[in-house]
Amino acid sequence: MSPPLIAVFGSSLILSTVLIFAGSHWFMAWAALELNTLAVLPLMARHHHPRAVEATTKYYLVQATAASLLLFAALTNAWYEGHWNIQQLAHPVSLTLATIALAIKLGLAPFHSWMPEVLQGLDLTMGMIISTFQKIAPFVLLIQIYQPNPDLLVTLGILSLFIGGWGGLNQTQLRKILAYSSITHLGWMTLIAGYSNYLALVSFLTYIAMSTSLFLTLKANDTKTINVLAVYWTVNPMLATAAPLALMSLAGIPPLWGFVPKWLILAHLTECSMALLATLAALSSLLSLFFYLRVMYAMSMSMNCFNIPAYAPWRFLRVQLSLPLAISTVLTIALLPLTPAVISLACF
Repeated sequence: MSPPLIAVFGSSLILSTVLIFAGSHWFMAWAALELNTLAVLPLMARHHHPRAVEATTKYYLVQATAASLLLFAALTNAWYEGHWNIQQLAHPVSLTLATIALAIKLGLAPFHSWMPEVLQGLDLTMGMIISTFQKIAPFVLLIQIYQPNPDLLVTLGILSLFIGGWGGLNQTQLRKILAYSSITHLGWMTLIAGYSNYLALVSFLTYIAMSTSLFLTLKANDTKTINVLAVYWTVNPMLATAAPLALMSLAGIPPLWGFVPKWLILAHLTECSMALLATLAALSSLLSLFFYLRVMYAMSMSMNCFNIPAYAPWRFLRVQLSLPLAISTVLTIALLPLTPAVISLACF
């Protein structure tokens, strides 16, 4: 694909997301979501590989179904309530249908099965876009919907936490592991979205920084399976040092920044007299911690038996540090001192 076409589709992708922030009309939101989907499809299939085409087709069918369901929910609400405002979705049927449609777009369990398969068929760059940037528009719509009874969001969140953690246990493909990681983190955001939009937004921004850091780290050496990680330290020792820290941050281990959103969410659930829900959420993080530790062990504490130090690749010619990778890694690891400011904003 030529650079002008990439620029056109990329600008359309950004414009559609900006329209979601700017509008308050359901029809405008639906049109922006459709523009977003149509702009990303050529970028997904630009390599013309059969697996990329298959992933693009699956993504299109799932997103088209969710968009149709969302439009039907908006039409139903307009028929019964007489308005199209996003924040005034008052009819119970429309509210349920819209929440399910956005859950499908986000890849929340039990509507998650498309996410690992789509990411497995894409390269790491497009996988990063699907896992991070493409989640912004539906997530913004989800937190704008007023939920008088957040039981549906809590159910989707708990299912995503356990299914995302359980699904990643036996995976060897890193893109599928990152897909189940995305499902798990979206479960944390959905779990708290019905009680605190601010904490959901903080958790979402933290996830974007952490996931971007890990995707760019893997892309630096085009790493797609756990077995390849055994020679990572010989190829890029700097990234082999920073990547385990990013993985521990994704797992929510202190004193890294990924611990802060989970801690705030658990504290808020406990304050709202939902100690059992907070306990289930904390226990579910042990599942995802297991496959994070598998990746971290393969990257930093194992060595390929066919790659002795005398024949190790020349390490200084392949170091590919970039500004986005450096920024996202610093945000993932070193933002813990800003926790008091985050808490004060949450209290405000």
